[in-house]
Amino acid sequence: MQKIRFARGLSDYQIKMAFIMPTMILLILMNIFPLLWSLYLSFHRYKASLPNRLPKFIGVRNYAQLLSDPEIWEYFRTTAYFVVLAVAAQFIIGFGLALLLNRQFRYKGLVTTLILLPMMLSPVVVGLFWRFILASDASGLVNYFLSPLLNALNRDSIPWTTSPNMAMIAVVIVDTWMWSPFMMLISLAGLSAVPKYLYEAADVDRASGWFKFRQITLPLVSPLLLIALLFRTMDAFKMFDIVYVLTHEGGPGTATETVSMNLYRLAFRSYNTGKACAMAYILLVVIVALSNIYVKYLNRLREA
Repeated sequence: MQKIRFARGLSDYQIKMAFIMPTMILLILMNIFPLLWSLYLSFHRYKASLPNRLPKFIGVRNYAQLLSDPEIWEYFRTTAYFVVLAVAAQFIIGFGLALLLNRQFRYKGLVTTLILLPMMLSPVVVGLFWRFILASDASGLVNYFLSPLLNALNRDSIPWTTSPNMAMIAVVIVDTWMWSPFMMLISLAGLSAVPKYLYEAADVDRASGWFKFRQITLPLVSPLLLIALLFRTMDAFKMFDIVYVLTHEGGPGTATETVSMNLYRLAFRSYNTGKACAMAYILLVVIVALSNIYVKYLNRLREA
């Protein structure tokens, strides 16, 4: 009887599980375990610089200290300011580029590829690249090309990354340059999927271009636009690398100190691992709440 079982070999289910289980185990070890471990540490006093000391349970004290700290709310306001400016600029520029590219013309593939190049670069490389371009002295390329205008205004240069009022604008410019192509790509996919016969029927009825955009293009593309906005909002709230490289760890002062930057300081400068884990979960709750709002409106669009 045992020989017959071996002769039949493994069933389809067993073969499927044999291929899936290594991946599942790897995902559990790399994602789920750190998630649960950080949740555990968020309720404890623990420093990674003192690994010999066991975590000490303190309840929700880490969360209470963070939520009652006025500086934390200032970091959230800074992050929200950045998210609103960056995502709005990326949406307008990306959707505008998609409308321009949604037609047949010579070298369309080449132009689209060149526009998508910033999105393919490493954020650290982008930060270093733009730190040179936006250098606050005369060596910066932007200040160099603006020197005639600056001289007329009796100004030496624009302090892009050294002025508290300009540093966040510089971060928004860099993030918009890098991620507007993503919005363009999603928007272009949605525009390409709109049936052509709808526009042909509108042309027969002598509909204006604005009417076709408002009644045909926008309603059919809006679900994809909302998904793109969801991804960019989530990513912008977690943005760290460009700020770290461009502004030298959130400077000047705390002008560009986002929540992610403060989380980095807690975890790898103060080595306050327990409080850093609590901060990470507060940020996670905020991102999940925003995502639910986007999903709610997305479901409304699908039902309409």
